[in-house]
Amino acid sequence: RETHGEAYKWPSIVRVRGWFVPVKVGRSSEDRRSRHCPYLDTINRSVLDFDFEKLCSISLSHINVYACLICGKYFQGRGLKSHAYTHSVQFTHHVFLNLHTLKFYCLPDNYEIIDSSPPGDIMFLLVQRFGELMRKLWNPRNFKAHVSPHEMLQAVVLCSKKNFQITKQGDAVDFLSWFMNALHGALGGTKKKPSSLTKVFQGSMRIFSKKLPHPDLPPEEKVALLLKEEYQEEMSESTFLFLTLDLPTAPLYKDEKEQLIIPQVPLFNILAKFNGNTEKEYKTYKENFLKRFQLLKLPPYLIFCIKRFTKNNFFVEKNPTIVNFPITNVDLREYLTEEAQVTEKNTTYDLVANVVHDGKPTEGAYRMHVLHHGTGKWYELQDLQVTDILPQMITLSEAYIQIWKRRENEDDTTNHTGA
Repeated sequence: RETHGEAYKWPSIVRVRGWFVPVKVGRSSEDRRSRHCPYLDTINRSVLDFDFEKLCSISLSHINVYACLICGKYFQGRGLKSHAYTHSVQFTHHVFLNLHTLKFYCLPDNYEIIDSSPPGDIMFLLVQRFGELMRKLWNPRNFKAHVSPHEMLQAVVLCSKKNFQITKQGDAVDFLSWFMNALHGALGGTKKKPSSLTKVFQGSMRIFSKKLPHPDLPPEEKVALLLKEEYQEEMSESTFLFLTLDLPTAPLYKDEKEQLIIPQVPLFNILAKFNGNTEKEYKTYKENFLKRFQLLKLPPYLIFCIKRFTKNNFFVEKNPTIVNFPITNVDLREYLTEEAQVTEKNTTYDLVANVVHDGKPTEGAYRMHVLHHGTGKWYELQDLQVTDILPQMITLSEAYIQIWKRRENEDDTTNHTGA
């Protein structure tokens, strides 16, 4: 019965002094795993079909039937000797749905799964899990020396609709782009409204764009079209969370020893894309444009994404060009507009993180170089392996993503080399 809004259960009757008295039992304490089930990402929606008759696939009973959300089959019960329990242990399928009560359970642990995501946008779950992970990482009183990111990765799988999965390696730049935009939106940010993420990583630039005539047209028609208004250069302003740096085309020929030549390019050569003078042609499905860029505002942390991969309809090609870059003291003032050079006081950056891709485009591996600010030493991270590395070795790697920190004062002499 319901008493004052509280539910009670009467599971048994006890005889006391000749009277039969029902025993009142309150609700059992909720299992903590109910709101943190680690198997939700194993649900396979493509095999689920609830239009079938609600019968156990083994006993053909329609009583107390559960659907396995991994393979889509129906089983009776969830007790210790039930068909659903046996199926869970045999095939390691853990998430089941009661087809009558529509409640979810995890077997063989046998606890109810309760949706812990807040109402509204599911992307808030990503913010919640990311915040929990950061607090665990930076907790000075953390009992364990390591932190598991499993719940955070589950949120990524769920919020990205399985575009990024735990069991499959994805592209680091694709993930970075999605992750930053997802966090920005989940934090209440829009194109006009900033968030805590954009305050740290967002800058702005000017884009000068000019439409080009079709290359197959006769010269006379090209000259006539260039005089029209739609072919005149237009200027627009746009924000960015990271800057994409284009590498020069890799050579196709081998050297005298029949070995591939690995070209090198200075960082400032590929940064010339943003000096306001360098033009580059961009092709779309129908039209071609000539664009040039110039920076307006620099963020406290600046991210470079070096474009190493080119995708077409047949395969993915990787550009192995080595980018020569200094670890510290990179001044970007010359890439700002004249008015921005007056307003921007600090334009010098130091490298704090470097993500590297090694190997073939589809079979390669990632590793990361991270600066420890307390000691000024650099460390290399790959999976669970952490080793010291000399700063001179960082510049020899095939850098893919770089994070630079702006100096608070131009005369900051923080040691970033470990010397």
